[in-house]
Amino acid sequence: MTPRQILRDLFDAAIASAQPAVAVPPHLPDPAQIKGRLVVVGAGKASAAMARAVEGHWTGPADKLCGLVVTRYGYSVTCQRIEIIEAAHPVPDAAGLKAAERIKAFVQGLCEDDLVLCLISGGGSALLPAPAAGLTLADKQDINAQLLKSGASIGEMNCVRRHLSTIKGGRLAALCHPARVLTLVISDVPGDQLSDIASGPTVADASTCADALAILERYRIQIPDAARQLLESGQGETLKPADPRLVRCETRLISSPQIGLEAAAKVARAAGLGVCILGDSLEGEAREVGRVMAGIAQQVATHGQPLGAPCVLLSGGETTVTVRGQGRGGRNVEFLLALGVALKGAPGIWALAGDTDGVDGIEEIAGALLTPDALERARALGMRATSHLDNNDGHGFFSALGDAVITGPTLTNINDFRAVLITQP
Repeated sequence: MTPRQILRDLFDAAIASAQPAVAVPPHLPDPAQIKGRLVVVGAGKASAAMARAVEGHWTGPADKLCGLVVTRYGYSVTCQRIEIIEAAHPVPDAAGLKAAERIKAFVQGLCEDDLVLCLISGGGSALLPAPAAGLTLADKQDINAQLLKSGASIGEMNCVRRHLSTIKGGRLAALCHPARVLTLVISDVPGDQLSDIASGPTVADASTCADALAILERYRIQIPDAARQLLESGQGETLKPADPRLVRCETRLISSPQIGLEAAAKVARAAGLGVCILGDSLEGEAREVGRVMAGIAQQVATHGQPLGAPCVLLSGGETTVTVRGQGRGGRNVEFLLALGVALKGAPGIWALAGDTDGVDGIEEIAGALLTPDALERARALGMRATSHLDNNDGHGFFSALGDAVITGPTLTNINDFRAVLITQP
């Protein structure tokens, strides 16, 4: 089996482990235990596929099941009782705003006998734009776009989003009260912090308006006066752990980056490779992570530490990119470009990095594959890897080499996947 095929098999195994058809059914409620209705709501790149899994395993009366979820454009699937809406990601649009308002209305007037099944996955923050009082969708779009280019971590971005929303930070759960709420979560954030996954619409949040303000100031994000007043006054505060409206809320993490890494590790061992999982929550500037990973790979190749070749180094998490260039990029191809520049064509070191949702940045490209001869092939085409890195043009670089990884919509999202394969000492 070629290094290319091995790496792609590892990536595919991670994605397969997080498919809603596998992850959702074991956690579904018993219809016999629901006195009222099962009301399904949700948001995220996996929410439509999660809804389909709910419908496929529902054995109760058809009229007791209803629902409404929002997913990314191109990620819809066919459901009978649960309506699927598509909207934009990563920058929200009017369709997402309408979906958020409809979901808020959908859970109004529920009773104690009803059960709300909330299906949450990565991407839900952008897909549920419900601006706080005094803010507009255009305000949220501008703040979101600035944060995406700033280098802020996903936790920092979602802290701001929670405090400028009428649905995030536990507010959706409050709207469902007094119904019981069961939230099933597919994590796409480092550390699986529940309040960060889709900005935690049904969970308590320990962060504050002051925290959000500090983040905006740290990254010099320009915000309208209404947003500043909301945060400075504390009126944008989220629901805290002691809030009585959260007493009947339960949250279950049903898939995560670690589960994906373990699935890939199993495939790697079956192929005769040593495996080292470096972590499921690596963060930082993508190019810096790439340089560090190059050092680790060279230590393996030169000294057989922390394990000997042939082996694979696996990691997950979500890096960031401070955008300074005008190229076509994403954090995974930025990581690979920096890795390739640092390795300088070292023999026997290959890598694949991709977003498990199938979209790295804003293009329908999951990521790319780095070969030992990538820099040499690029030079033959008149390209310099360092120039592409300076211009944040990872997609332009790897697409020209024919090494882009394209999966199409994967209908799930457990964040970034990175595999560095060392084939020889």
